[in-house]
Amino acid sequence: MSRPTPAALGYAMPAEWQSHAATWLSWPKDPLTWPDRVPQAEAIFLRMIEVLAEQETVNLLVNDEATRDQVRARMPWPQARNVQVHVIPTVDAWIRDYGPNFLLAREDRRGPGGPLAHTALAYNAWGFNAWGGKYETLMRDAAIPRALAPVLRVPVFEPGLVLECGSIDVNGEGVVMTTEQCLLNPNRNPGRSRADIERALRDFLGVSDVLWLGEGVAGDDTDGHIDDIARFVSPRTIVTAVEDDPADPNHKPLQDNLRRLELSRDPAGRRYQVVKLPMPGPVLADGEPLPASYANFYVANGVVLLPVYEHANDERAATILRGLFPDRRVVPIVCTDLIWGMGAIHCVTQQQPKA
Repeated sequence: MSRPTPAALGYAMPAEWQSHAATWLSWPKDPLTWPDRVPQAEAIFLRMIEVLAEQETVNLLVNDEATRDQVRARMPWPQARNVQVHVIPTVDAWIRDYGPNFLLAREDRRGPGGPLAHTALAYNAWGFNAWGGKYETLMRDAAIPRALAPVLRVPVFEPGLVLECGSIDVNGEGVVMTTEQCLLNPNRNPGRSRADIERALRDFLGVSDVLWLGEGVAGDDTDGHIDDIARFVSPRTIVTAVEDDPADPNHKPLQDNLRRLELSRDPAGRRYQVVKLPMPGPVLADGEPLPASYANFYVANGVVLLPVYEHANDERAATILRGLFPDRRVVPIVCTDLIWGMGAIHCVTQQQPKA
């Protein structure tokens, strides 16, 4: 007999802006990911941790006790008491894609004084194949969700599909947004149809609707992750990246995504509010484009961490997000070095919702 799915048990993936218990990160260390830039990546991680630990617990994975002690010594701030360092080795830092995908379920029980209600935590352990088999050594990070089971001590579901959480974004009210380029790519789940993928998303994320966009940004080795192009910022508001320069390779695919969003409807048949977010212009490595995007922001308790690239559009992006998150402080963090690893702030963070 097959095990009930999370949706059948009342679980669903909450929106990122809902209250967090913690943020999870993996300490950067791979020189192949950040050639000559590992120290710069470490400095960016320390800045992220410093800001996040003011608002919520930060769970940081490190490879060994020596690294744990070295990292601890670089956290002189009072909020370092909110940082929990776990010795759980990883190959690379992309915990958004190989780490746990957290879920919440409402549970109603009767106590001595009458009905009680609380939320229960669980997570999905999706398969991870290093973005379609591109990086063989990084496939070892597929073991991380199971390695965290003794730490988290909550139910674990295994969908039996390859899926990175950078490829999905939910509005917390039954809709998941993703891209055809990634989830329908034969290098993830060959032989699975669009209907198969949609069924799995409904069963394991607790959603009712799938909102499909097309392609991602140039230079994205993840085959079009949604967190570089479009994000829910409220149940009916979506911010989407646009490139105004027709000569830029991102112009056409981002215009296609914009049109799809403008034609989309929520489950009640209403149009979404679509807000345009600029791109930071070409960010290159050895003449090749890197997937730099302001859409790779991370929403935490009280703050939004925004990747910026020392470009004229940095302040435009920050202003737009301040208007969308008036109850949170938008913190720009220069990610010109971090993006050399082919990802930015959202890619290296994973939220654990408050149960």
